[in-house]
Amino acid sequence: MEVYAVRGVPLILLRLEGAVVLAASVLAYIHTGQSWWLFAILFLTPDLSMLGYLANPKIGAVAYNAVHSYIAPLLLGMAGVLTRNHLVLALAVIWTGHIGFDRVLGYGLKFASGFRDTHLGRIGRVK
Repeated sequence: MEVYAVRGVPLILLRLEGAVVLAASVLAYIHTGQSWWLFAILFLTPDLSMLGYLANPKIGAVAYNAVHSYIAPLLLGMAGVLTRNHLVLALAVIWTGHIGFDRVLGYGLKFASGFRDTHLGRIGRVK
C-alpha cells in the first residue's frame, strides 16, 4: 500500500498549526485554575491508545486516530464550557495540547499499514 502524505509548505503549516494549538492549550489551561501536576500527569495519557497496536495495525490505527483527532477533546471542551466545569475544560485542554504537541513532532493520524505511516509522512523519514 502506498501512503500519501502532506509535503512542503502544507506540512510546515500543519506543524506550525500544532505549535499554535499547543500554545493556546497551555494558555487556556492557565485560566482553568487546575494544578500543573494534573497537566503533567495527564499530558501523555492519550498515547495509551497505542496499545491497540498490540492487537494489529488496523485496530491500532483506529484507536490512535480516535484519540488523536481534535473531535472528542473539542466536544469535551464545549461540555466543560457549557456546564462551567473547570476540571472538564482542563481535561479537554490537556488532551488538545497533547494532539498539538504530537503534530509538531510529526506524529500524524495513522494509516492501517503501520504506526509509522501518518498523514504528515512516515515517522523517522528524513525530510
